[in-house]
Amino acid sequence: MRSLSLLLAGAVLAGCATPPAPKTAQAPAAPVPIETILQKPLYRMSPVEAGRYVAWQHAAESNLRKRIAAIGRKNIGQPYILNLLGEFPFEVHDNLPLFSLDHSDCVVFAEHTYAMALSRSWEEFFWMLQRIRYKDGVIGVATRNHYTELDWNVSNRWLVSDISADLAGANGPGYDMRVDRARFLQTRHNTVRAIPVETSRQAYVPKESVAAIAAQLQEGDFVNVISTRDGAHWASHVGLVVLGPNGERHFLHSSEPQVREESFDAYIARAAEREAKNGREGKNGQRLAGFKFLRLNENIVVPPMAPQPRPGA
Repeated sequence: MRSLSLLLAGAVLAGCATPPAPKTAQAPAAPVPIETILQKPLYRMSPVEAGRYVAWQHAAESNLRKRIAAIGRKNIGQPYILNLLGEFPFEVHDNLPLFSLDHSDCVVFAEHTYAMALSRSWEEFFWMLQRIRYKDGVIGVATRNHYTELDWNVSNRWLVSDISADLAGANGPGYDMRVDRARFLQTRHNTVRAIPVETSRQAYVPKESVAAIAAQLQEGDFVNVISTRDGAHWASHVGLVVLGPNGERHFLHSSEPQVREESFDAYIARAAEREAKNGREGKNGQRLAGFKFLRLNENIVVPPMAPQPRPGA
C-alpha cells in the first residue's frame, strides 16, 4: 500500500508539472498570408503579424537605411499619444507598458522603427527595443533614456553619432544644459536615486541654415528638434530623415495627431504659423530654434545587454 501511495503521489506531482494532452487536439489555424499582412499599416498589425513583417522586411531589403525608411513609412497615420510607455509590469510606478504598436509619441516611433529595422523577428525586436530605450539595456525608470541630448544620444552612440557641430560650422550656435536626474526621478516618478547633476554644451543647426546643409543628411539619420524659451534650449521633439521621390530630405516623425512625412521647410513653416497664432513668443514662450542631426553609423555593432540587477527592497 505504501508503494502504491508513493506511485499515486508521483503521478499527481507529474500531472502538476506537465498537464495531459487534450483528448482531441485541434489543428492549428493556417497562418495569414504575408501578402495579406503587407496590406496593413504597421499600427494595425498584431504582434505575431508585426514579427512576420519584420522578418519579411529584413529578407526583402538588405540596406539598413532603406529598411528604416520603409518601416517608418509603414506607420504613417499611426495615432499620437504623449508619454505612451513605461515599465509595467516590470515596475509598477505607473501602468504604462514596455511597447505599443497601435500608438506612438515621437521617441516611441523612432525607437520602434530603429529596433524593427535592426531585427529579424518579434523576439529580437523586443530585445533591441529595450537595448535602445534603456542605458545598457537595463530595464527600469531610473535607467530609461529620459533626456534626449544627455541620455538617448549618448547611450545610443553605437547606433548614431552627433554631427551637428560639423554641419553648423565653426561659428555655429550652441547651448548649455544642466540635468538633475535625481530631482526629475523623485518629482516625476517617485523614485529616489543618488545621481549627480550633469552639465553639457550642445551644438545645433539653426533653422535658417537647414536648407543649406540638407543635402548632407542621409536616410535613417536621427533628428532632434531644438526649441527655446526664456533663453533655455532643449530637444523637444525627435524624428528620422528619409528621402523624397527626387532625393529631397524629408522629416518623418510622430506628432499630434499622427505620424507624418513632410519636408523640413514645411515643418519650419508650420512651427512659424503656430508661433504666430499663439503670440509673438509662441505657446508658453516656446519657439523653434533649429535641429541637431545624428548620423546613422555605417558599421553598427550592437552592444550586449548589461546584466539585469536583482531589484532591491
